Order: sequence, then C-alpha cells, then structure tokens
Amino acid sequence: MAKVSPAQFVREIRQELAKVTWPARKELTVTTISVFAMSAVAALFFFLVDQIISWFIGLILGLGG
Repeated sequence: MAKVSPAQFVREIRQELAKVTWPARKELTVTTISVFAMSAVAALFFFLVDQIISWFIGLILGLGG
C-alpha cells in the first residue's frame, strides 16, 4: 500500500468532491419528504401487521377475550 502525504490526501479529496453532482434544493426537499412519507407508511404497515399477528396468536393460545 502506497503511503500518501496528508497534503496529497487533501488534494485528492478536493478533486473527488469537485466531481460530485450535488442535488438542487428542490430535489433535496422532495427526496427528503418522500423518505419521511415512506418511512411513515412502512411504520404503519408493520404496526398493523404486528397487531394482527398478536391478535391471532392470542386467539390461538386462548389469551384473547
């Protein structure tokens, strides 16, 4: 493994960061909202599935009302 000086390392990092395509503010906002919305949908889905499975197991074991 070749040793690189700290200055060379920083130069290479700056070169790589210059290649990055950064999203526009609108794209970032829409993507962030989409992630939060899908997280909420997934959380609701898993909550409902957990409740159904819990009810079903309780019914099988005779724990349910």
